[in-house]
Amino acid sequence: MLATRLCTMRKLPFVLARTFTSGTSGSSVLPDMSEGHLPIHVNNVRSRLRDIVGASTNWRDHVQAMQERKALHTLLAKQQEDLPPRRMKDSYLEVILPLGSQPEIREKYLNVHNSVRFGRILEDLDSLGVLICYTHTKQEMQPRSPLSIVTALVDKINLCKKIIYPDCDIKFTGNVSWVGKTSMEVKMHMLQLHDGDYSPVLDATFVMVARDPENKRPAFVNPLVPETPEEEEIFKQGELNKLKRIDFSTASLLKMAPTAEERNIIHDIFLNTLDTRTVSFRSRKLPPNSVWMEDAKLKGLQICHPQERNIFNRIFGGFLMRKAFELGWATACSYGCSRPFIVSVDDIMFQRPVEVGSLLLLSGQVCYTEKNYIQVRVHSEVYDADTREHQTTNIFHFTFVSENEVPRVVPKTYGESMLYLDGKRHFAATMKEI
Repeated sequence: MLATRLCTMRKLPFVLARTFTSGTSGSSVLPDMSEGHLPIHVNNVRSRLRDIVGASTNWRDHVQAMQERKALHTLLAKQQEDLPPRRMKDSYLEVILPLGSQPEIREKYLNVHNSVRFGRILEDLDSLGVLICYTHTKQEMQPRSPLSIVTALVDKINLCKKIIYPDCDIKFTGNVSWVGKTSMEVKMHMLQLHDGDYSPVLDATFVMVARDPENKRPAFVNPLVPETPEEEEIFKQGELNKLKRIDFSTASLLKMAPTAEERNIIHDIFLNTLDTRTVSFRSRKLPPNSVWMEDAKLKGLQICHPQERNIFNRIFGGFLMRKAFELGWATACSYGCSRPFIVSVDDIMFQRPVEVGSLLLLSGQVCYTEKNYIQVRVHSEVYDADTREHQTTNIFHFTFVSENEVPRVVPKTYGESMLYLDGKRHFAATMKEI
């Protein structure tokens, strides 16, 4: 069973007192930003985004809407210094998902286990993150924003509850926590109402990027000015998170050889799978209570219809995350032969947009296991039927915990060994934070 995380908070309905800050140990206290903020209904988030960019609800009008956005180029700042600085509380938003008080919206969020579908939560987090960034960059004299703000990275989502109840109201809060020249880090928190108090469920860190009205080139965003020591610490952590991402990317196994310790791990796995009767490098034998990695995968196909488009008429990133999570969950479920629970989501890089009409291929792979934990990697790519070419769009990393101890996944080839080590790295990073 997943050990309960220490989730300490002041029991105030609109103040999250502790955030599980990505990459940090210990807690950081957030300032109270709730004063004067009325919660937004979750169903109104997407409509607000459409109003901000002037997007149409009708697919047939999308070409004209995008043409009209070209005229907004003149509103872009030539340099960041031309934009007024913002405070953290300027972008603070609260969104209510009233599963308890409005039962009619429950079915969309309900799964067969009578709990909330986590994939739907991913969609809501993605929409909220974008709206928070538009709130940060809002110019009072501009009815429509010239910026195209999109999700670049889901840095980390850590959960402190195994079950999200389908009959209790949920509240999302969040604000911009760090700003670069053209990028923004957003921290969001999800809480659920129990016995009159909101208790924390998860903490999420997203990175958004701003581009021009046609979503072609980077665009400057308003700088962020911390006002208190607590905010300065949060801002500093955002800078550290950026450096950690750079270091993690530099050390990628697609660029660098494994460490000496990692090479020893792979060699030990190789020796443990040799058939001692043949004394041959090619003859391999699966150890007891183990599964070959090639037998621990599932695949799926998704046709990307206009219904799943975002405000810029490409496929909604939250939809991609939901489909990837559901395949990852199914992969972990079939591997562990019991219901898995999501522990963490990390390092989802949006490498390229997915166009409406694309054939989206998803591949879920168990790449590392330890006791009752299952690390799943989901690779998504689009297939061009005309050129027969495949292009990677996203890599997703999910950490699940199963109700029972699971078999050990065993790589056979060198490529699988690199997947194993990459999964082990992501799992180790997750375990440091829970």
